[in-house]
Amino acid sequence: MAQRTVGVIGGGIVGLAVARELTRRRPDDRVVVLEKEDRIAAHQTGHNSGVVHAGIYYAPGSLKARLCTRGRQLLKDYCAEHGIAYDECGKLVVAVEPDEVARLDTLERTASANAVPGLRRVDAAGIRDVEPHAQGLAALHSPATAITDYVAMAEAMAAEVRAAGGEVRLGAEVCDIRREPGRVRLVLGSGEGADEVVVDELVVCAGLHGDRLAQRVDGQRELRIIPFRGEYMEVTPAKADLVRGMVYPVPDPRYPFLGVHFTRRVGGGLEVGPNAVLALRREGYGWRQVSLRDLAETATWPGFWQLARANWRTGIQEVRGSLSTRAYMAGAQRYVPEIGVDDVERGGAGVRAQAIERDGSLVDDFRITTVGEVTCVLNAPSPAATSSLAIAEHVVDAMTGA
Repeated sequence: MAQRTVGVIGGGIVGLAVARELTRRRPDDRVVVLEKEDRIAAHQTGHNSGVVHAGIYYAPGSLKARLCTRGRQLLKDYCAEHGIAYDECGKLVVAVEPDEVARLDTLERTASANAVPGLRRVDAAGIRDVEPHAQGLAALHSPATAITDYVAMAEAMAAEVRAAGGEVRLGAEVCDIRREPGRVRLVLGSGEGADEVVVDELVVCAGLHGDRLAQRVDGQRELRIIPFRGEYMEVTPAKADLVRGMVYPVPDPRYPFLGVHFTRRVGGGLEVGPNAVLALRREGYGWRQVSLRDLAETATWPGFWQLARANWRTGIQEVRGSLSTRAYMAGAQRYVPEIGVDDVERGGAGVRAQAIERDGSLVDDFRITTVGEVTCVLNAPSPAATSSLAIAEHVVDAMTGA
């Protein structure tokens, strides 16, 4: 029998986890990873905060809940096996206003249903026992929430794929996907420099461009990726030890983001963020990075205007925080008052791929679809990095009929 080739589009941690799982489970197949940038983990994987989530937020029974729980343990084991930093520094989710306490109650029930390990409720004194410089009325403490280095993980996975005989091709942008009987033709680049790769099966893990490539597969136009930029502040060394682990707000269930929070990094230091502002380009890490095509796709999507109509006040507040360090830190100081505007400087930024339905509904769960020989990981926001190894198991199970 001729060797089969499986293509994987995307050199982020989810795509590389899928490629690694394929080489382990189907060693007779040839695996080819196609990444459009000149390095792996160039976008969402390389720009996130490094948090390993424990499953606090996700609807019980959802793919996010199940794969986050499974993925966290797989990830912890993977880091131990490969010598990658993994620090269970823990997290507090803090209510500072009376109306947030009721939301904390709901969150506690969700986290308990998801069997978050070691979860406990603490009062104001308990908050100070865990984080002496934090304040609030009540909090959930998750000691199993951790931090790691996702870029190092992605690099280790890429090395495994290559060692197993697979290929990781950089600078290979897939511009078209053509399904043919029994195979899939991938067009790389355009014009005279275009190249082609023919595969027997394909997995699309294209992150911020997932909807565009999915349209090439099945013509789906029921959701669109809307990019949101998350900006970070770095706490100066003099104050960086005031937070031992992570301090998060109670999330607003009407809004798809967790809110500005304090997070330690495995490489040292303390970050505040991210906020969430509309990015003017799918890979736009600053206000000056603009794509007219991306803006037009956002502006012509009816679901975006539904979301904007429902959250315009929050949106204005997020933009203010983006433009003003004082406004940014005003919210963060509700949780750690001793870290203020003079104790931070602008740090990096990331862009989150948020899928939105035509009617404005947020695609909250992971969405993975299969059409013939093509599987699309169409929506994989946080906790996709935490869940990456479990997502890979799920995708390969579906491909092999397990």
